[in-house]
Amino acid sequence: MLIIGIAGGTGSGKTTVVNQILNELPLEEVGIISQDSYYKETTNLSYEERTKINFDHPRAIDFELLVQHLKELKKGNVIQQPVYSFVTHNRTDDTVLTHPRKVMIVEGILIFTNAELRELCDIKVFVHADSDERLIRRIKRDISERGRDLNEVLNRYQNTLKPMHEQFIEPTKAFADIIIPNDKYNTVAVDIVRTVINQRIL
Repeated sequence: MLIIGIAGGTGSGKTTVVNQILNELPLEEVGIISQDSYYKETTNLSYEERTKINFDHPRAIDFELLVQHLKELKKGNVIQQPVYSFVTHNRTDDTVLTHPRKVMIVEGILIFTNAELRELCDIKVFVHADSDERLIRRIKRDISERGRDLNEVLNRYQNTLKPMHEQFIEPTKAFADIIIPNDKYNTVAVDIVRTVINQRIL
């Protein structure tokens, strides 16, 4: 199994890069695991308490479960991937049955902050985007998909996202094997990743 880690700041375009990589690969050969599914379970907290959690800090992620699940997939076992709700700030009762594939893509802003997870990744990709561009994308997404209002998004960005990006996410670029600038010139880097994948799954 080839494990590819794709990291980068919020709104950097990781999903776009994942889709570009998947575009020409057999769907049955590739699986995706999102860091967002592995936010820690917070049933013991009230909704108000949950809204105060810093979800952009590594301690918000259940890395232990994520690493355990990747190891199970490498052994050829299926896993029950958690389902997380950004509306309730908690895991739902649902899970997604995830089968091992020749290639597993793990994507998320904080995945390279965890040494054990980095070790499991055969290829580490960092998607870089200008901070203004990331903010614009974050505003659009949080308002349309997560029911947030503009002031809430801007306050969160200024007080949490930006400092967390500078402290935890940007430094992990140093661990990347490939850095993809998320603009119209990223096709070469994406093609390189696709070529490596194709060599492994043929």
